[in-house]
Amino acid sequence: MKLNRRQFLFLSGISSIASGLITWKLGNQNSENILAESAIAATPNKKDLLLRFVSVADTGTGARGQYSVAKAMNFYHQKNPYNVVVLAGDNIYNNGEIEKINAVFERPYQPLLKKGVKFHACLGNHDIRTDNGVPQVKYAGFNMKGRYYTFSQDKVQFFALDTNGNADWKNQLVWLEKELSLSKADWKVVFGHHPIYSSGHYGSNSNFIKTFTPLFEKYNVQLYINGHEHNYERTRSINGTTYLTCGAGAGNRPVGRSEWTEYSTSNLSFAAYDVYADRIEVSAIGVDNRVFDRGVIKLRSV
Repeated sequence: MKLNRRQFLFLSGISSIASGLITWKLGNQNSENILAESAIAATPNKKDLLLRFVSVADTGTGARGQYSVAKAMNFYHQKNPYNVVVLAGDNIYNNGEIEKINAVFERPYQPLLKKGVKFHACLGNHDIRTDNGVPQVKYAGFNMKGRYYTFSQDKVQFFALDTNGNADWKNQLVWLEKELSLSKADWKVVFGHHPIYSSGHYGSNSNFIKTFTPLFEKYNVQLYINGHEHNYERTRSINGTTYLTCGAGAGNRPVGRSEWTEYSTSNLSFAAYDVYADRIEVSAIGVDNRVFDRGVIKLRSV
C-alpha cells in the first residue's frame, strides 16, 4: 500500500503517541513496584542482627481486615524472614470459641505456619469468655506454657502475662518478679493484652502503672507490647520502657495522642522488630505493605 506524505506523517504520529502511552503505563507500573519494594525492602541480614519478630493483636475475627493484615505479614516475611509472632490477645472473637480456630488462626496465617513461624499468644478479655480460656491455653498452635509464661530467643527473653480481671494476680506478680530477677537476657520484652499507657478508647490503666512500671524499671524491661485498643501506638521511652499497642490486627478504632506518644494511628497494621546488641529497630506496617512508623529502642544499662 502506498502512502502519501500526509498519511505517513499522520500514522507515524499515532504510532508515536501509542508508543508513548505504553511506555508511560509500563513506567508507572515499574514506579509502583519500586515504591512498594522501598516500603518493605528485602533487607540483607546484618551480621549483628540477633532476632527479628513481629507482633499483632485483636486478630480473631476471620473477616477481611484480619486476612488483609495476615497477607501483609506474609509479604513482609518473604522480604525479611522472621520466626516469632507475639499474639497479644483476643485471638478468637467473640467468645473465645476454640471451634473457630481454623477460620480465625489456621487459615489466615497458613503461609506463615507452613514456614515454621511460631505464634506465642496470651489471653484477651474475649478469649476467657469460654471455659476461662483453657482451650486456648491447651491449643498447640498458640505455644502457651500456661496462663502466664516465659520463653527465650537468642538474647531476648519474653514474658507473657494474663492481664484479665480474673487473673491469678497474687501468684502471677510473684512469678513475674522472680523471673525478671533471674533473667540474664540483655533484652526483656513483656506482653499482655491490656494496655498500661494508651491514648485510645480505654486510655491508660492507673492500677497497671502502679503495679508494673516499678518492676519494669527495676529489672530493666525495655519493651511492653499489648492489644485491646484497636489501634497502633508507640510511646517514647518512659523510665526506660517503650509501650507499644498493636491492636489493629483485624479492626480499628480512633486513637488520640498523649504527651508521651511518639506515633499513633488507627490504621490496620502489625509491628516488626529487628533486635541488635544495642538497639531494637521498630517498624509499623500497614495493609498497603508500607512502613508508616519507625522507632529505635536503645539498650538500657542496669
